[in-house]
Amino acid sequence: MLNIKAVSLQPSKPFTWASGLHSPIYTDNRLTISYPDVRGHIHQGMSALIKHFYPEAEAVAGVATAGIPHAAWVAEDLHLPMLYVRSKPKDHGRGKQIEGVFKKGQKVVVIDDLLSTGGSVLKAVKAVRKEGGDVIGVISVFTYQLPIADQNFKDAGLTYHSVTNYTTLIETAEDHNLVNHDELQSLHEWRKDPQAWSDAHAN
Repeated sequence: MLNIKAVSLQPSKPFTWASGLHSPIYTDNRLTISYPDVRGHIHQGMSALIKHFYPEAEAVAGVATAGIPHAAWVAEDLHLPMLYVRSKPKDHGRGKQIEGVFKKGQKVVVIDDLLSTGGSVLKAVKAVRKEGGDVIGVISVFTYQLPIADQNFKDAGLTYHSVTNYTTLIETAEDHNLVNHDELQSLHEWRKDPQAWSDAHAN
C-alpha cells in the first residue's frame, strides 16, 4: 500500500476528510486493483482469514463499490457464491439492494476495502440480515483500528479481521524512513482520539 501510494501520510500537513475531520492519513485502496501482485497478496490474505476465522462461510458479499473486486477474487479462491451490496436499494426495476443469489439462513462473510468507524460496512451487514442472510463476520483490506469501530462491531454482535492495519502501516513507514519519530507519535495520537487530534490541528 505504501509502495503504490495507496496510503499517504502527512502528519504536518493534514488531509481534510469528507466528514470535515482533519487527518494525518489518506487511504485509497481502490488503487490496489491495478497491481496484480498487490491484489494477489490481498485476496490470498482475505481467503486465509476466512478459512481461519469463518470456515463455515457459505457465501461472500462485497460492499459496493470498493469491496466488490476483492469479494470476486476471494469467492473464486474459496469457490463460494458471491454477492454484492449496494449502498441503497435500486430506484428502478425490482428495487434490489443485494445482487446475486443466496438462501435465507446462508452464512455470509461481508468484504470491504477499508474500515474506519465501521459504519458503511455495518449498513451492508444490516441489509444482508434484512434479506435473511446470516452474517458471521467482516473482512477488510485495511483498518484504522479506531476505538469507535470496535464499539460499533460489538454493538452489532460481529467480529472483524483485516489483512493489515494502521499500527503495522505506520511502523512500516518508520522502518522505511517515510516518517520520523515525532511524526510516528503524532500518528499514534490520531488513532487514539481522531476528533481531539483534528481539533488540535485545525487551521
